[in-house]
Amino acid sequence: MVARPQKPSDGLFWITGASSGIGRELALECVRRGWRVVATARRADELEALARASPIPNAIIPAPCDVTDEVAIRALVTEVEARHGRISRAFLNAGVFYPVEIEPFDTAKYHKSFAVNLGGVVNALGAIVPGMLVHGGQIAVNASVAGYTGMPTSAAYGATKAGLINMVESLKFDGDRRGILFQLVNPGFVETPATAQNAFEMPYLMPVDEAARRIADGLDDGRFEIFFPRRFAWQLKFLAILPYRVYFWIMKRSTGAH
Repeated sequence: MVARPQKPSDGLFWITGASSGIGRELALECVRRGWRVVATARRADELEALARASPIPNAIIPAPCDVTDEVAIRALVTEVEARHGRISRAFLNAGVFYPVEIEPFDTAKYHKSFAVNLGGVVNALGAIVPGMLVHGGQIAVNASVAGYTGMPTSAAYGATKAGLINMVESLKFDGDRRGILFQLVNPGFVETPATAQNAFEMPYLMPVDEAARRIADGLDDGRFEIFFPRRFAWQLKFLAILPYRVYFWIMKRSTGAH
């Protein structure tokens, strides 16, 4: 099988973290592009509201679940596919963001970040990869430009996103051989409930509907990395290849982390 972008005629589109932010907006965008979307998050009421907001009636299937519960996620995918058909495309997006400082050193924020951002993706992969090895499929994982480099207050969040980047890069080798198209999504700052808690200025802040359109375009054309805003992302990519002495000097001056 050839790893290729999936089409609405191939099956369902599963989105985790679909109750708000990028996941919610992407669900609505992809319904407009002809997909039937399975929307997963913990909050059933928010998923029901999303289904009612669908531009096409009955095109969004609310499927509440906690991605940190491996058994429940596997059962959910089994039930959804038995009732509605196979999942051919997935956007694994569920995540949390906790700014952290060195004092007090809050281990709970680290463990929660790892469980949701990394463990949740692994659990979802465990549920959908077996079927896609038979029929083919497309899996996109939402990481972040924060995974390119270490940033102030981002030790927990950035560590999970760096892990996701490495994970998807590594899985692509097997996916290409076995007919599963793996993609990596690395957004910058997007107007979502997660970024609303940031007290600092966010460069190139992007409206969530524009972010969803860019992700949907990238999913359709099959490029490996979907990243935006491109100017901001390229700046961070450049910083990541600099010698550490230069990198830390620039980062401290630009963020005020002295």
